[in-house]
Amino acid sequence: MDTTTAPKPLLTDLASTLNRVPSNFIRLLGDRPNLQHLQLQSSNASIPIIDLQGLYGSTRSQIIQKIAQACQDYGFFQIVNHGVPEGVVGNMVNVSKEFFKLPERERMKNYSDDPSKTTRLSTSFNVKTEKFSNWRDFLRLHCHPIEDYIQEWPTNPPSFREDVAEYSRNMRGLSVRLLEAISESLGLERDYIEKALGKHGQHMAINYYPPCPEPELTYGLPPHTDPNAITILLQTEVPGLQVLKDGTWVTVNPIPNTFIVNIGDQLQVISNDRYKSVLHRALVNCEEERMSIPTFYCPSQDAVIGPAPQLIGHDHPPQYTNFTYGEYYDKFWKRGLSKETCVDMFKA
Repeated sequence: MDTTTAPKPLLTDLASTLNRVPSNFIRLLGDRPNLQHLQLQSSNASIPIIDLQGLYGSTRSQIIQKIAQACQDYGFFQIVNHGVPEGVVGNMVNVSKEFFKLPERERMKNYSDDPSKTTRLSTSFNVKTEKFSNWRDFLRLHCHPIEDYIQEWPTNPPSFREDVAEYSRNMRGLSVRLLEAISESLGLERDYIEKALGKHGQHMAINYYPPCPEPELTYGLPPHTDPNAITILLQTEVPGLQVLKDGTWVTVNPIPNTFIVNIGDQLQVISNDRYKSVLHRALVNCEEERMSIPTFYCPSQDAVIGPAPQLIGHDHPPQYTNFTYGEYYDKFWKRGLSKETCVDMFKA
């Protein structure tokens, strides 16, 4: 931990002492969540659920078609029978909860507000540049190749490295399977997207949202799109994720043994706008803590991203210029979470 600058207090330790939201968290009047939409909805009002059971069998083409439809219509879908053992997921959730219940002094060994650090505990999104703070703490971990990063990870709780490494390996396998299916769904070769991402990167965030005394005034995370290729989200039992669909915020209710998958900005570019990276947000509540664990599957920093040549034609001119992912992410980080997506800065 860098002792030359005082770290910003973590919400984990501050929230329980507050009966009002501090002014730096309060959004402008027209930019606050409408909590009437955070109500349990029937499944037909949520995002599609896709069963991956036959992905490598006789029903592959039907599953690929469902993925194509979900990517076109929603930019989000949920998956069941995904092949990740329940025990691996359970261990990941448990060790994450244990980490955020550690004494403050122990957790703060991992604190940094330097985004270049590949393992860091921080709060909000970018404490150095943002106008409004977000009601969350997070532990960010780089996860691929695991052997390059595992020695940086926390050693407390004692099983942290083992549990997170096993989960990360499973997430990598699942990410590759999904990218192959998405590639096929676009009419591309099965390994096209995987090759386009270069050496690949994989990050994880363990998001912790404490109970909030005035949840109608702030966000856990404001509306944004993800800068990476795909995100696979593990959502615990407390709802909070909402996806923008046809101008309406749709709550994605937690379903046991299910992951949520969303298209990131890089796949929107590769697909030449056939698939969209969709705005989503995280709400908080005044009664229960909430956790979510997204895995971000990314291109390597030097990977050159652009529309797939096979998806460019007379009726579909290229919508984007080519750029490196490092260039893209640098702009995303400096710009912060915004309704005006960063991908628009690379329009052709």
